[in-house]
Amino acid sequence: MSDPADGNAGLPALRTIADYQFGASAGASLFPPTESLTIKRTSSGRPQQVHCEDGRLVSFGTDGRFTLGIEGGRRLDDALPVPAYRVVVDDESEPFVREEKNVFAKFVLDAGAEIRPGDEVVVVHERGEVLAVGTAELDGAAMGDFETGMAVSVREGVPAER
Repeated sequence: MSDPADGNAGLPALRTIADYQFGASAGASLFPPTESLTIKRTSSGRPQQVHCEDGRLVSFGTDGRFTLGIEGGRRLDDALPVPAYRVVVDDESEPFVREEKNVFAKFVLDAGAEIRPGDEVVVVHERGEVLAVGTAELDGAAMGDFETGMAVSVREGVPAER
């Protein structure tokens, strides 16, 4: 349910929520005021998804938090200071993460200290490329310390270029 007549109405509130969830400047990065975005709404009018020309930025959950799409993850990766809301992996994990396999703690090279279980995170390769988005299962410090256990439940991966 998208309302083209709606334009970007409601985006200021969504920017505020993004700033709260991910930190200052996240809202403007996810939803730039100069860009025409599509807000898909539920039958009651609640925002459900926000799309840009390149794909889904975020979904807006009933809990009032965003879940990231790949394009939203890319925008956050460009906007936030390193390593905020990022989980860094190396070549060994890359193909599995791209195939939407979960990230395990023993393969995490670095993670943002602010990450808490349940937070949305961007999984990046150590060379900086966005590989996937998902939900943290451990806090950032535990991801680096633990040798076992799932660190990130991957929701969407970026396929390898062929």
